[in-house]
Amino acid sequence: MPDRSDAVRLLEEWVDNEALRKHMYAVEAAVRHYARIRGADEDLWGLAGLLHDLDWEKHPEEHPLKGVERLRELGYPDDVVHAILAHRSDFTGVEPETDLDRTLYACDEISGLVFACCLVRPNGIDDLTPKSVVKKLKDKTFAAGVSREDVQRGIDLIGLERAEHIGNVIEGLRSVGAELGIRGEDLRA
Repeated sequence: MPDRSDAVRLLEEWVDNEALRKHMYAVEAAVRHYARIRGADEDLWGLAGLLHDLDWEKHPEEHPLKGVERLRELGYPDDVVHAILAHRSDFTGVEPETDLDRTLYACDEISGLVFACCLVRPNGIDDLTPKSVVKKLKDKTFAAGVSREDVQRGIDLIGLERAEHIGNVIEGLRSVGAELGIRGEDLRA
């Protein structure tokens, strides 16, 4: 099975856009956090989070089909492939069925919103709370590219209260805050 270093090389080969790379790393961190909470395979779940948008930049009209095709060729596990297909169920017709599927779906859009919240706060992720994220979630002009419908569907799929889910995503991103450049000291530099 390919490991994280293989996945990072693949990401760097396919994705040039730094913002998209950071999004993929952020989703990986959130999904890994959930794997730790739930006693799941953190490395396996991390691969799904890290590679979920592999082909978005090069093949947005076929996303995630081209990326999944390459992942299959490289021997990535079916669980990872299924989760990536399920995170675009509206396009692929593959519904989120497993805990990994639901978690990836639930972490994708909200990670983007949490990341955006960090960028407008002097302390970034350091003191970010679910309440602050919920306030921005209600403001449809803030991070307008984040689908509020997908955020809500993710919350429904994961089966947690909104604040608890957002708190988990914040903790996941906080664990890689330095790498994402979203700590207060990074934003003030």
